[in-house]
Amino acid sequence: MSDEASLSGKTISLVLGSGGARGLAHIGVIRVLEEANARIEAIAGSSMGALVGGIYAAGKLDAYEQWVCGLEQSDVLSLVDWTFSGGGLIRGRKIISKLEELVGELSIEDLSRDFTAVAVDIDHGREIWLDRGPLFDAIRASIAIPGLFTPHRYRDRTLVDGGLLNPIPVAPTQRSITDLTVVVDVNGPPDPRLKERTDSATEKSSGIVGKLKEFMDSYSSDKKPEETQPGLIAVMMRSLDTMEAALTRQHLAIFQPDLVIRVPKNVCMIHEFHRARNVIDLGTRLARETISVRASADNEQGEANGPGS
Repeated sequence: MSDEASLSGKTISLVLGSGGARGLAHIGVIRVLEEANARIEAIAGSSMGALVGGIYAAGKLDAYEQWVCGLEQSDVLSLVDWTFSGGGLIRGRKIISKLEELVGELSIEDLSRDFTAVAVDIDHGREIWLDRGPLFDAIRASIAIPGLFTPHRYRDRTLVDGGLLNPIPVAPTQRSITDLTVVVDVNGPPDPRLKERTDSATEKSSGIVGKLKEFMDSYSSDKKPEETQPGLIAVMMRSLDTMEAALTRQHLAIFQPDLVIRVPKNVCMIHEFHRARNVIDLGTRLARETISVRASADNEQGEANGPGS
């Protein structure tokens, strides 16, 4: 029996974590679960996890994968609508409009699976579960990275990225009775096998970050930092990664899910959507490896508890 066969027929509560472009690995994980004939019945996601999870629940993951894998850096940049006000540098309207074009305008109640997007109400300092209403209002709220995207106003609330308080939202899925809870953590420990890129190289590699850097420099009268120092954007992204990784460890310790698939945080930076194919393929490989390890452990446990033990 193959390792994936151990999941055949199992019902799954799937938790998809936040992490920007690293969240594209969720697509690879979903593909492996589908191949294993597992039944994903409930999905909860923060930030990019909410985006991928919502599109999957809408039945449009194939179209999204095809589109995102065709993106070049220039295409990503064309989807950015800059703003000089509103609590962020990017409005996010172009991105959401493109996703609505791919998926259609849907309500969460119309989806084929239970779905919850997690956001944070910054006026009241608390986590918000969005499990009804327009799908893309929920997604837009959940992806609103503070300082980068403008907050999303919805039902008289000011909502930002769910990863700010809950990067792996296990709790919403506990309303569904399923066989297994599977968490995809895209803020995992760095993998030394992956090529580490310097902050300066990363900033130069991305059109979005380059434009952000130009924008910030144009409004600053300070001396430019030394070349050995990370830039403002790199510091902001590192800080977000560090915070979410710490919160993830806490939530995993509390909820203890059945299966955790960890994607190393050095696979790419949160803005590198032009590397979609590589990130998705890594998610596929890591899902298979993690399922294989679990299947081996289950087999060993079964033999230990068998006759004569």
